[in-house]
Amino acid sequence: MTKIASAVLLLLFLVSSSTAEIKTITITSDSRHLILFETFRFTYPGHVSIAVSSVFVAASSPPPDPSSQGFFLITKESLLHVLTGIKHNPNFCFLDSPYTQNLFTFRDLSPPPAASFNRTFPVTISNSYSLYFANCAAGSSVTMAVHTEFYNLNRNGSPNYLSFGQTHLPAVFFLFSIAYFSFLAFWLYLCHVTKHYLHRIHLFIALLLLMKALSLLFSAVDMYVVQVSGISRGWDVLFFIFHTIRVVLFFIVVVLVGTRWTFLHPFARGRGKKVIFVVIPLQVMASVALAVVHKTGPYIKDWFIWNLVFLLLDFGSCFLIFFLVVWSLRTLGEITPIAQGKAAMELHEFSVIMMRWFYKVVIGYLLLTRVVLVPLRIIVAYDDKYEWVSYLVEETFSFVFCGVMFYVFRLLHNNAISDEKEEECEIDIKQQE
Repeated sequence: MTKIASAVLLLLFLVSSSTAEIKTITITSDSRHLILFETFRFTYPGHVSIAVSSVFVAASSPPPDPSSQGFFLITKESLLHVLTGIKHNPNFCFLDSPYTQNLFTFRDLSPPPAASFNRTFPVTISNSYSLYFANCAAGSSVTMAVHTEFYNLNRNGSPNYLSFGQTHLPAVFFLFSIAYFSFLAFWLYLCHVTKHYLHRIHLFIALLLLMKALSLLFSAVDMYVVQVSGISRGWDVLFFIFHTIRVVLFFIVVVLVGTRWTFLHPFARGRGKKVIFVVIPLQVMASVALAVVHKTGPYIKDWFIWNLVFLLLDFGSCFLIFFLVVWSLRTLGEITPIAQGKAAMELHEFSVIMMRWFYKVVIGYLLLTRVVLVPLRIIVAYDDKYEWVSYLVEETFSFVFCGVMFYVFRLLHNNAISDEKEEECEIDIKQQE
């Protein structure tokens, strides 16, 4: 194995998330030397159930040694030792390493045509383990059906199919969904009691809060169902639908406000329209890539590429928004009021201050969620028993952003300028006409 392959393998190991659903996977004519199936943090007692069937090995004569192909478990610490050893011996086989916990090889398969194996292995030491398939027979490819189950046992003896670092996530997502629903109710109440000053942007914000609350709710339900049954049962589809709508709507709101679509201009400006038409397809494609990453796993050949696609599309969208916001922030002082007069000038000045606040909040949110969280997730990935902490921090950032955005736009409701000067501004406009 080359140095590049070792580096890619290590990166895959660090960034791959542990999704512990019961999975049935088909491997077809795969010649990779190493296939990562799953990463899971076990507590005591933990179990790995693996069933392999319809195994077929294609190779040139002579046929490969069955003991050179098999499955094993390995911890993060042991993997580092093994990768170091590979640098000195490119022909090294993982199944021969003292750092791996071998489960079985193809020598243990039942005779053809079944060529199967089925067993549950106990995990007696609490740690994060990865299940790999190693093919040390050069020039051979493997076809097989693999069924895997990873679970810890609860105190009552029932299986828990979520990795230990994810067990708190259903509660975290559910609590945040309740918080967003409460936020939405309060927002709608304020929109109702101050409907004289209601703008279209307030309705967009209400819809954004609804989509965020629903995506968190379905995510919580999805993870809970997986936790108790090991199967998503379709809840993940609802999550991805509302997640995609929420992300697209978020960028639309930022672009519309960033181009002063409301308060200062009645419609999106040309630059904003172009950004919207670019950002929406990018985010839809990013959501598709995210769904592929979460619903499959590193066992597919292009999984790493799908990760890169998602990251590039997401960062590309954020870069466009960042560029638009910075450009709008620099040109904010060049805006001229829609009418002359003291009331119009004061209302215009107040709107500019409010927009400047919004721009700074958007920049801070993008930097926190796309820059600060990346090293945090890398750190948490190494000790994934705290995996839920990175999600907690991310959702806290998002909630604070929504709260600040709510406060910025709420200023227009309670500020004396909007109650008295806006009426005077309307009079000034009529007089000029």
